[in-house]
Amino acid sequence: MADILTLKKFEALSPFEIKDELINLAKATSKRTQSAFLNAGRGNPNWVATTPREGFFLLGQFAITESKRVIDHPAGIGGMPQSKGIAARYEAWLAQHSDMPGANFLSEMLPFAVKKFGFEPDAFVHELVDSIIGDNYPVPDRMLVHNEKIVHEYLMWAVCGEPRPSGKFDIYAVEGGTAAMCYLFKSLKANRLLLPGDTIALGTPIFTPYIEMTHLEDYDLKVVQIRAPQENKFQFTDEEIAKLEDPKIKAFFIVNPANPSGMGVSPETIGKLSKLVKTKRPDLMLLTDDVYGTFVHGFRSLLGELPHNTIGVYSYSKYFGCTGWRLGAIAIHEDNIFDKMIAKLPEDAVKALDKRYGPLTLEPRKLKIIDRIVADSRDVALNHTAGLSLPQQVMMSLFSLSEMMDTKKAYQAACMEIVNKRLWSLLDGLGLADKLTPNPNYDAYYGLIDFEFWARKNIGDEAVDYLKKNVHPLDLAFRLAEAHGIVLLNGGGFDAPEWSLRVSLANLPDDVYDDIGRGVRTIARGYRDAYEASKRS
Repeated sequence: MADILTLKKFEALSPFEIKDELINLAKATSKRTQSAFLNAGRGNPNWVATTPREGFFLLGQFAITESKRVIDHPAGIGGMPQSKGIAARYEAWLAQHSDMPGANFLSEMLPFAVKKFGFEPDAFVHELVDSIIGDNYPVPDRMLVHNEKIVHEYLMWAVCGEPRPSGKFDIYAVEGGTAAMCYLFKSLKANRLLLPGDTIALGTPIFTPYIEMTHLEDYDLKVVQIRAPQENKFQFTDEEIAKLEDPKIKAFFIVNPANPSGMGVSPETIGKLSKLVKTKRPDLMLLTDDVYGTFVHGFRSLLGELPHNTIGVYSYSKYFGCTGWRLGAIAIHEDNIFDKMIAKLPEDAVKALDKRYGPLTLEPRKLKIIDRIVADSRDVALNHTAGLSLPQQVMMSLFSLSEMMDTKKAYQAACMEIVNKRLWSLLDGLGLADKLTPNPNYDAYYGLIDFEFWARKNIGDEAVDYLKKNVHPLDLAFRLAEAHGIVLLNGGGFDAPEWSLRVSLANLPDDVYDDIGRGVRTIARGYRDAYEASKRS
């Protein structure tokens, strides 16, 4: 067992930084023993959505022909694509290239989008073509007009659920969920909605950066944990939800379905949170990060349930296998409490914000929170060049449209099948496959192995008590890496139980997950043997 003092030095590190140390250990073991190196510490999926990508790369070829229609200089210079008649040229070109990958998707996409959204064909195709060429700054800077309508409809399905919220959301296309988090923390502070010393609540366990960002001197927020314990199937208990009645808590941030537990907030729990907000805390700001919602049937986000109180964060990364594309969105309802709270700020704060946003508009007090976030993301002064890269926005449109056109939800079913197959393989390796039943709220994207909970049933309470007294919790992750070449993240860094591990069910081949389960069992037997030896001595 690793020395406790050696492991203690890693306690302050994020699990994502500890991971690098574990990877080095695991790779050395793999090389020494000629065994597989299994890194299940990363959430990057090992599948990709091919249909919209085929469409993207073929659309780019058409866009070049449109550029050369305007200027075709022998030095390799083209012109800016023109809108008039472009839809007819698009259809004719696709007919000539019908044998190319992506042609069928692009041919069906245009009439689908025109019918569903009432788009003017030339305007829509021109937005796609001019944007994939990338010859202009984003206009509007917040999000392209057609793309916003498409993504709005996609988010209604992906996260909002039923019943569909009335009204409309304003959306800001951003560089993945990562950028969304950074921009939101920054803008909530800049607009005096969260100030240093204020108290927020986090639904734990939770994605580590939400914990770490609150402690930065930039924000310096006090944190109350709203816990979702395994004993309650990772749902917030009534006692924990009641903490939110405290008016000192200004905001409640959750990841739903959770990372690392993979559990979505159940309809019953959503109902309890909704009742609390509507009856006791209509002033409570909510932020929900719903990246994994598409892996749960009938998913319902707080964005759909409580649209007026909620900022929604979504990333395309996991569902479409596109972490490298950096595609995300911030969604805020046009009728929201954030704009109303800014309007009611003390006069000195309002004047300070007038000065901050004054260069952007003659009436800064009418600037909506979503547009403040856009400006703050570019330190206000560079607002005129804000906005997500236009080729990225095209990819976002194509991902969204491909999902809408898939009326049988074959792609979603296939993604769910991939992760669930791996889950049951992991459970088989842990000896749990015949002891558990599927949970409809579980996304199967991550698994949280509560080692203490499992070990008490498998090696006994006395062995576990010995373990907790004599072994550092990080020993579990380090031992797996050093002895078996397996990298899992320590759950304690997510405010999950100290003796827990997060395993990604998305990024390794199907056939290795039972090996991970067996590796954990082998470590447990080693701990039990150490306990037995201590008794004999």
